[in-house]
Amino acid sequence: MKRILLLIFCVFMILVFHISGSSQVADPFRKAARKSEQQVSKQVNKEIDRELNKASTEQEDKKTSETQSTSEEDKQATQQDETKNKPQQESAPELNWAKYDFVPGDRVIFEDNLVNEENGEFPSRWDLYNGNIEIAVFGGENVIMFRQYGSEIIPYLTNPKSDYLPEIFTVEFDLYLPNNSFSVYFFDRKNQSSPRGRTYLDIWKDKMEFSPSQGVLPDGERIDNRWAHIAIAYTKGKMKAYINETRLINIPRLDFDPTGISMRALQSSDKNHFYIKNIRIAEGGVKYYDRLLQDGKIIASGIRFDVNKATLRPESMGIINEIAGLMKSNTDISFSVEGHTDSDGDDSFNQKLSEERAQSVVKTLVKMGIDPGRLTSRGWGENKPLDSNDTPEGKANNRRVEFVKM
Repeated sequence: MKRILLLIFCVFMILVFHISGSSQVADPFRKAARKSEQQVSKQVNKEIDRELNKASTEQEDKKTSETQSTSEEDKQATQQDETKNKPQQESAPELNWAKYDFVPGDRVIFEDNLVNEENGEFPSRWDLYNGNIEIAVFGGENVIMFRQYGSEIIPYLTNPKSDYLPEIFTVEFDLYLPNNSFSVYFFDRKNQSSPRGRTYLDIWKDKMEFSPSQGVLPDGERIDNRWAHIAIAYTKGKMKAYINETRLINIPRLDFDPTGISMRALQSSDKNHFYIKNIRIAEGGVKYYDRLLQDGKIIASGIRFDVNKATLRPESMGIINEIAGLMKSNTDISFSVEGHTDSDGDDSFNQKLSEERAQSVVKTLVKMGIDPGRLTSRGWGENKPLDSNDTPEGKANNRRVEFVKM
């Protein structure tokens, strides 16, 4: 600013000189003075423009810097507010069913995952005994919906009058229970004669009952209005039953021989619907250690994953707990954990999926304390089927994890 004032003073002096010179100096000298005056004025104007541009640029830079600083502060404040107001995301659930000792049968004799069923139709793999039942979409998945009190269904089999339950079997399904109770009968109420005495298991929001045994969920836990995994194991007269990871029924000997399955909903009103999905009945086998000695491997079709993913489902922990216990008790045993799929879908996708599922099982066992040096993993995709891929049961038997002794 000081330089600008100095330049203005110089211009003023030139003008004074020009005025005084015009009356005292001859024309040649006047011309020379005018030329000099023009040069000085031109130079002065350049200096003035340069200083003004410099001052303007400094002012703009200062304004931009202040704007950027304010913008950055606003951005940081916004981020802090968003972080403060953003709800904390829950961590992914862990497979913590450490006490779960249910081990499903290794050969599937009935399976229904409700694939390709049509909404509003009666489920194609079942028969109706009573009431009103149809396929519905709930939570983005196909489910069997019980529409009214006392609705009841039976697995649709070729010869339902026969005793199709072996002396060792398991039953599993997912249940959504809004109120009241859901019953599982251990004979086909439509096609088979009724045994004497009580023949059914009742599932309530917080307990199970199968006279004379009953059990209540711990710590006030309830399952109403949310999905729960139900598992039942029968072994030569003994019966155990579970809600999620908790065993609630333990009967040392039933008074009758189970011959079939019926499922009935006892909802309190027609507006509160029961739902079931992922139903499986499987034949059991010999204990894992005996099977390993006999066959050199353990075949586990009961290890479950999310559809088309390698994410283990919690109900898989019964088998994995059993394998971990076996390895801890027998430190000389090492396994090649091998994944298999059914033939649905692309070959290359199934190959990759089988590899990832085997790796998931290995990682879980390592987290449980098994030395990683005792485990390897590999996948076979759909290349080694145990059963036909033409039926749901065959596909279920082909979707498996094998623990092959090394």
